[in-house]
Amino acid sequence: MTTVVAVSDIGDWALHLPGVEVVLAKDYLADVRWSELEGVRVFNLCRRYRYQSEGYYVSLLAMARGHTAIPNLTTLLEMRSRTMVRAVDDELEESIQRTLKKIQSPEFVISIYFGANLAKRYAPLAQRLFNLFPAPLLRAHFSRTRNRWRLQRIEPIPSRMIPEAHLPFVREAAERYFARPRYQVRRLRPPRFHLAMLTDPKEPFPPSNQGALRRFERAGEKVGFGVELIGRDDFSRLPEFDALFIRTTTHVNHYTFNFAQRAQAEGLSVIDDPQSIIRCGNKVFLAEALVQAKLPTPRTVVGNRFNLTEIVKAVGLPCVLKYPDSAFSQGVSKCESEEELMEKASGILEASDLFVAQEFVPTAFDWRVGVFEDEPLYACRYHMVDQHWQIVRHHGQKAEYGKIEPVPLDLVPTGVVRTALRAARCVGSGLYGVDLKRIGRTCVVMEVNDNPNIDHGYEDSLLGEELYLRVMQGLWNRVLKLKNGRARG
Repeated sequence: MTTVVAVSDIGDWALHLPGVEVVLAKDYLADVRWSELEGVRVFNLCRRYRYQSEGYYVSLLAMARGHTAIPNLTTLLEMRSRTMVRAVDDELEESIQRTLKKIQSPEFVISIYFGANLAKRYAPLAQRLFNLFPAPLLRAHFSRTRNRWRLQRIEPIPSRMIPEAHLPFVREAAERYFARPRYQVRRLRPPRFHLAMLTDPKEPFPPSNQGALRRFERAGEKVGFGVELIGRDDFSRLPEFDALFIRTTTHVNHYTFNFAQRAQAEGLSVIDDPQSIIRCGNKVFLAEALVQAKLPTPRTVVGNRFNLTEIVKAVGLPCVLKYPDSAFSQGVSKCESEEELMEKASGILEASDLFVAQEFVPTAFDWRVGVFEDEPLYACRYHMVDQHWQIVRHHGQKAEYGKIEPVPLDLVPTGVVRTALRAARCVGSGLYGVDLKRIGRTCVVMEVNDNPNIDHGYEDSLLGEELYLRVMQGLWNRVLKLKNGRARG
């Protein structure tokens, strides 16, 4: 990987960092060698960024060459958009008011250097603004009206405009930024593409344990990726990568969905993609989609405040109620009586206008079929927890699991795999875990999950390294297809 800082004048960049090449913007724009290089990250620190200026063209041509410009053209245009600035002001409302409440003057400016600010009390707000407007050097202007602070504008600043007193801090911030593993040379031949793997070490029930994450990382490097584990504070760095692989539990109203959306907008290949998160993350959508696809399911009703009295007649007792965005066996409850159903449904309706009521289908285990790119990846029997009706029993921040029994795909009943593939197509062509029950010779689909569990010692017990390689190779092929499509376009 080649990392460069593009400047209007060689004297504009006073920081000399190992592994970072300084190039004049005019040379980057005109020298043919930059058109021929792959894997270039360009930190655009030109003096001007207005339309058709030198800085504008650095970001524009970087996009045309398949390079990554920071800030990219989208960020430059968003900073000029009053609509976008107002939207960010609304999104960060609470953080802005809390951070600036002790400021007495009617106006205030925050300088943001590689996501950091000199004052610790402003650092969280600076990081959030940097995440939304990823540019190395930023200045955010606020004004106060009627005791309420508002973001008025945010703009990139050329390096020559940094106050001399700030330079030592900027050097430290830049050194920390470039010293991240992403920028360290770890091999003689730099990787062609770079993969960000989004994880959360503090998540109580992550979709992959540490052993699986290490194996995904090794598999990614084996197929050719430079792999880096990133966290929620690395949102601003997404343009640096070619692909995003999410390995923390996803929700629509959650930072994981923001990562997926931004990554897709930046042209990255993404698993899980936003569409899959939306579709799998809502049980109401899945219930309707499975019906439309004529797939067998337990008797199901989409409940609302007007049809509560009809649910028992439609699905029987006992039955199961599900929050629309329930996951990991949470937000799912079993009702033995109509009175219990009314009580639990009323609780759900306080948070959502709709919910899913489903016939209770008792079995000793559920089938889980992992599906990737419309092909079966693995299969397991997820057994119920002893003396419990689910495969997981939650005890606060702890969980008790039933036995997980991997099964070779050629020994899985044909109908289970065939039905799982049909169900996955209702969502997309990403990485899914399809849950089914087999009753006699009939398979019924319970749900389709994005971000399925792949844990070392469980789902990978039969395939081992091959499971991780298949996922990483598929992601690599997606990046290639995307890059080649752009070149032809």
